[in-house]
Amino acid sequence: MSKKIDTRAVGLDVGLAFIRWLTGAENLHYGLWTGLEVTAGNLRTAQDAYTAKLFGYLPKGPLRILDIGGGAGETAKKLLALGHSVEIVVPSPFLAARCRETAKGAVVHETTFEAFPGQGPFDLCLFSESFQYIPMSESLPKCAKLLAPGGMVLIADCFRTEAYQGRRSEGPQAGGGHRLTNFRETVAASAFHTAAEEDITAAVAPSIDLEQALFHVLGHGVTRVSDEIHSKRPAAHWALARLVGVFLSRKRRDNLMQRLTGTSRTSEAFRRYNHYMICLLQRRGG
Repeated sequence: MSKKIDTRAVGLDVGLAFIRWLTGAENLHYGLWTGLEVTAGNLRTAQDAYTAKLFGYLPKGPLRILDIGGGAGETAKKLLALGHSVEIVVPSPFLAARCRETAKGAVVHETTFEAFPGQGPFDLCLFSESFQYIPMSESLPKCAKLLAPGGMVLIADCFRTEAYQGRRSEGPQAGGGHRLTNFRETVAASAFHTAAEEDITAAVAPSIDLEQALFHVLGHGVTRVSDEIHSKRPAAHWALARLVGVFLSRKRRDNLMQRLTGTSRTSEAFRRYNHYMICLLQRRGG
């Protein structure tokens, strides 16, 4: 039996290679664009500004930090350089390998947060664009068990606004996550209280325009080559289309072309359907 092609791993590998070529780092997060022209040349500066903003919410250290959904390890690498002790939880084998290479000195756990067997105690649980992927019924209760007395949870992520009525109604939209109203209700009923909160939606939203501009360049190239082959070599075009169909279903092909040529993913739509929040939570009584 042939093995299934891991398109997600391939996509991550290609995406990280491109980001590393463009910026010199493997940051997978949004940029903070306040005062910056939205160009590819400023992406590294915008991403560094985002990290500086996030780290501004760290309590005084050194801290024992659990980086949940640690991406390719760039954030953990910077935390280690500041003298913190870091453990990373990441479910992707590909990203776990990148974390071990990038964040030397961090302990990497290749697992979901829900299945993480660690005992702690940690001073801080960090969710940098990973909180949205974990059920809230699992995330905060598990953090409470892992944290030392007075421990904190730092979240930087998208939360859906009340305007978002689902994919069927709004179509595919950038962002995502739990509804902000539901999150606040969950926090109020949890072992935590909100120590600090900041809405940075307007500052990160231009990342969507930059991303879509890149996809449009790629889409133009794909469309131009396809049209040329169809015009000059129709038989080869038919064979190539059949070959692509072997690897990608029609739904995936349609979704890909929507990403490459669509116009619905904009910073304006992002602001309408998302709140991008930084939230610092502290255990009650801490």
